[in-house]
Amino acid sequence: MAILNDTQLEKLIVNHQMIEPYRLSMVREIGCNSDTASLKIVSHGLGSYGYDITLSSKEFKIFRHIPGTIVNPKNFNPDNLESAAIQSDEYGFFFIIPAHSYGLGVSRERVKMPPNVTAICLGKSTYARTGLICNTTPIEAAWEGHITLEISNSSGADCRVYADEGICQLLFFEGEPCETTYADRKGKYQGQSESVTLARV
Repeated sequence: MAILNDTQLEKLIVNHQMIEPYRLSMVREIGCNSDTASLKIVSHGLGSYGYDITLSSKEFKIFRHIPGTIVNPKNFNPDNLESAAIQSDEYGFFFIIPAHSYGLGVSRERVKMPPNVTAICLGKSTYARTGLICNTTPIEAAWEGHITLEISNSSGADCRVYADEGICQLLFFEGEPCETTYADRKGKYQGQSESVTLARV
């Protein structure tokens, strides 16, 4: 099994619609033209050995504690999550994750994995340095949809997470074709829309 480089990823992105929408270079600022000043953003797009995806502005939910309840992954209570309002200022559009809490967001990009490629997700260093941890399970062979992103704030301060900017990096690994793909076994998270998908059993 080998990690895929930028040349290999570009072919999969362009020829097989593996990521939509996509950027074939790393974007670090927006709005740079003769009329407006550029805005520095958390980078996203195609990197040397991976692709940095963005956090959708459409939906973000924050965990809230309900006294006397225990979060059960086999019977998740949606009341444990509340919608976060998107905010904006001169730095961009953002959601706020309270200290020692976590949020659920979704990727703006739709991913369509080839049957012989699997990806793992790692958080971006910009957010890691603020105490934010992005946790996403492997993106398996032949899985497709928008990725639900779990973002934990391990710091003692409220933290911003920017919408429509980079949130985490996907590393893609190609191997020999597997006998049964995620699509073949009709995985329960197949075809997720651009909205938060809660835990299922």
